[in-house]
Amino acid sequence: KKTDAVVERARHNVHESTANDRPSRYRLRIAVDMRCDRNALTAGGGRAVVAAALLSSVVLFARAERVPIRVLAVQTIGARGHWDFMSSVLRALVDRGHVVTAYTPHPDGGRANYTEVDVSKGLWQTADATVTAARRQRGAAASVAASRHQCDLVYGHYRMRELLRRARPPNRFDLVIAEPLMSDCAGHAAAELRLPLIYVTASPVIAYAERAYTGHTPGPASVSHAAASHAVPNTFSRRLANAVQWAATVVSVTCAEVAFRHTEPRAYDSLGPVAPSLVFVNGHLVVDPARPVATNVVNVGGIHFKTTKRLPKDILEFIEQSPDGVIYFTLGSTVKISTAPERIKKSIMEALSQLPQRVLMKYEDKLRCKPKNVMTKIRLPQRDILLHPKVKLFVSDGGVDGLYEAIDAGVPVLGFPLLLGQTRNIESLVSAGMAISMDLISMSNDTLLKSILNLLNDQNYTNNARLASKIFKDRPMSPTQSVVYWTEYVLRHKGAPHLKSSAPNLMWYQYYLLDIISVVLTLGFVILFVAYKGLKSFYNYYYNYSRDLKSKSQ
Repeated sequence: KKTDAVVERARHNVHESTANDRPSRYRLRIAVDMRCDRNALTAGGGRAVVAAALLSSVVLFARAERVPIRVLAVQTIGARGHWDFMSSVLRALVDRGHVVTAYTPHPDGGRANYTEVDVSKGLWQTADATVTAARRQRGAAASVAASRHQCDLVYGHYRMRELLRRARPPNRFDLVIAEPLMSDCAGHAAAELRLPLIYVTASPVIAYAERAYTGHTPGPASVSHAAASHAVPNTFSRRLANAVQWAATVVSVTCAEVAFRHTEPRAYDSLGPVAPSLVFVNGHLVVDPARPVATNVVNVGGIHFKTTKRLPKDILEFIEQSPDGVIYFTLGSTVKISTAPERIKKSIMEALSQLPQRVLMKYEDKLRCKPKNVMTKIRLPQRDILLHPKVKLFVSDGGVDGLYEAIDAGVPVLGFPLLLGQTRNIESLVSAGMAISMDLISMSNDTLLKSILNLLNDQNYTNNARLASKIFKDRPMSPTQSVVYWTEYVLRHKGAPHLKSSAPNLMWYQYYLLDIISVVLTLGFVILFVAYKGLKSFYNYYYNYSRDLKSKSQ
């Protein structure tokens, strides 16, 4: 009886301590199996000596019942590539059994545990850009204005206003996932609902926004700017240009943000930004060279990979019937190659027609004078094509998702970077020895043909691509597992404040130690000044004393 009472109290205590631990999002059911060996009980005088009872086994079975995390996802960026990355993160959580409500400009259709709200009306999107327009880059102030305008549209949506009004604590949600660009207004829902915030960023480098996200600024001496034309600033001229570019961007973005907050104040300005618990970055060491990062930054490059499928019959036959292999040519989902100037299209076709390989090309219009070895389609199953063993080369615009697919397949790359960050992406693969970068506007059919043949005939490019593939796949956890683990980790630990740096709490002059430097310089100046005055007084005293002695001796 005493043993039963002890076990019952223990079981009750475990139930109380676990069932009430809401941040862990787990409830434990404890089953106690107690088997007493009757032979171990000693009898004497008609009495059972309970104190001599031996507990042969006490087995605790803990069965964890996951309570779904309720996620509010907010996408304020209209570009399809940004949503593809965020939707991959959300898909990982939904497949785990968590519940997601997404405000998105690119609704894909609801499914179990997943609800979408279409906020595409009026939202600026980069789809179907022309080749020449893609090369024009916005200024920092214009980008901040565009980001805030997109936040206005999303947070001004009637469904979002209703949600923020009704979903105050106790909340319908447990955390917020958002993607900022040039302004931190994207995380306004987390501030309004007082929930943990997780940022996602589709770029492999957080760049000039890293100070706002993690509290730390990457050193321009070793980390290149997102818009840089090099992977690593390894020369004096590159470090100088990189430092100027970093400083100009940080100052212009900060000034623009401050100006807009005073001249065009919004609701999200009054609450201020929320420091994210985590930042999921579409990065990997192959594309984003090694550098110091904050504890709460998690690289999940390649999370957009989907289960491979069998290629359509016409594409499969086109590939397998090519004795010399196949080249896959695309400029991504944002830029239409059909919008390129006629001179460029003519140069491309002339170069491709001289190759023994067949070419699969993503082309959005009817192609006149198409070479016999070229097949064009509006849409192509890119990853399934790259994984085919007969694909020898990938011609790309440098979009990071496509590069990850090429790296995963171990295929060399010929890059024509057009958009912000793509030059840096391609240059990282050039440094890895698996790519060549070219300028689409200035190239000719001869230079294009030479680069293609160089990539096809030099086995070093293929070997380096296969090495990069091995490095890319060698991870302790898959990107999907990383997203699930760290998202649940944040909620288990009530927002995981221990992952956040204290740096965001510092003023900019404190972070850069300008106050310390000014004190040291001031103190040094005072010491030098006192020393100067002391030496001068000593010199004057000695000079006058010597002169007096000399005059007396005369």
